[in-house]
Amino acid sequence: MADTQTVETKPDEQPRSVRVVLLALMIAMMLAMLDNMIIGTAMPTIVGDLGGLEHLAWVVTAYTLATAASTPIWGKLGDMYGRKNVFMTSIVLFLIGSALSGMAQNMGELIGFRAVQGLGAGGLMVGVMAIIGDLIPPRERGKYQGMMAAVMALAMIGGPLVGGTITDNWGWRWSFYINLPLGAVALALVGAVLHLPKKRSQARIDYLGAALLTVGITSIVLVTTWGGTEYAWTSTRIMELIALGVASLVGFVFWQTKAVEPIVPLHIFRSRNFTLMSLIGFITGFVMFGATLFLPLYQQSVQGASATNSGLLLLPMLGAMLVTSMVAGRVTTNTGRYYVFPVVGGALMVVGLYLLSTMDTGTSRVTSGLFMAVVGLGMGCLMQITMLVAQNSVEMKDMGVASSSTTLFRTLGSSFGVAIMGALFNNRVQDVMAERGGALGSKVTEQSAQLDAKGLEKLPEAVREAYQHAVSAGTHSAFLLGAVVAVAALVAAVFVKEVPLKGAGPAASGENAEAKAPVAEAV
Repeated sequence: MADTQTVETKPDEQPRSVRVVLLALMIAMMLAMLDNMIIGTAMPTIVGDLGGLEHLAWVVTAYTLATAASTPIWGKLGDMYGRKNVFMTSIVLFLIGSALSGMAQNMGELIGFRAVQGLGAGGLMVGVMAIIGDLIPPRERGKYQGMMAAVMALAMIGGPLVGGTITDNWGWRWSFYINLPLGAVALALVGAVLHLPKKRSQARIDYLGAALLTVGITSIVLVTTWGGTEYAWTSTRIMELIALGVASLVGFVFWQTKAVEPIVPLHIFRSRNFTLMSLIGFITGFVMFGATLFLPLYQQSVQGASATNSGLLLLPMLGAMLVTSMVAGRVTTNTGRYYVFPVVGGALMVVGLYLLSTMDTGTSRVTSGLFMAVVGLGMGCLMQITMLVAQNSVEMKDMGVASSSTTLFRTLGSSFGVAIMGALFNNRVQDVMAERGGALGSKVTEQSAQLDAKGLEKLPEAVREAYQHAVSAGTHSAFLLGAVVAVAALVAAVFVKEVPLKGAGPAASGENAEAKAPVAEAV
């Protein structure tokens, strides 16, 4: 294995080559985050062109499934065979999926190509964080991981706007083709400037572990996607998926104790900080994606906001998250300490979600914007600090699996958040519509508790008012549940053991074993 060199730099004096690599990583992160946001806006046009409305949900589900299932595998491959080549492979796979998706002639092809794209996206997310872990000393990672959180927030804000603009002016196929030039730039920069130590593991890939984990994750995502929508929660299909998922994951955990080169080495969970950060990451995903789903619905249905600029409706929350992520990263870089951020972030998230649960039909946009900002401040304190502390709690040889596991827990949290909060929301809306709207109210929401702007305009005024009260009640229940769940993140944060982050020099003790390792140089 090639020797590594320690980079002795002050926080603001990174070599130019490192800054170029970070630019490429930001582009890659933008690709992974932006894609689903753009496609959401383009979906009505896609369905109108390709047909297959009954398979619409699979365009998103196929991407999500492939991303979640491949995430741990990409992380382990990077640890075994070297980060650079594995990361570049994931970029190429993502671009192939993007090009094929843009050329799809029917909905079946689009779903299959989206799965290919999702496989690549799993490697993009993990590769970005793991390469930062390789390049940047622990003391300085907070700043750069905060920048990545800012990119995620910008993607969530700008995605719907970009998607609408591209679809209206160039056609929906360019929603996929736009990835090609951006990905090519990232690929060229990484190939030219990033030089990490080459690795070659003699151990065989844990194929059985990968298969068990893939089946388990796929079952979980399908349960959270289909439960309460495609199938009743108590249906035979959902019960079968739950049984398959549990059996696969139990088998996976058992096999990881026997495998020579396990996909997810269980010893990383012996670190208290790593386990706590995995839990906090799961809850952050649960809350964030639940909030981004129901807040625009509330503002459009109850407050009468336009759906055209739906991304801007979340600006108070995402803007606060962006700023706080940057500040938290900068403070962590300057002080080497981070304990305060998970604790404050958990507290703000609980308070903000409770405030959102108090919104009703009379809540003004200014008030709801302030409530959203509180939640955004909390999430900004947590988003990348969880990754930083998780990476700081393992050895360098496990950097990839630590990054992929933390990403996976956040992804699974988002799936559970959307499913559970969605089920609660839908049930509450239907109950209130039955109470306030009578038979017509029940009929209006028997297919779906979510109506678009055109559907609302067609309703009689009395039923429309009933629906506004129903949505208000539904968001109350969903956000109240989110507040209760967020309490667990706060409790977990209290028990985090702060191990001061070091600079580039080798020094660490206790859980901070990885800080003893040298840092690779990108020159």
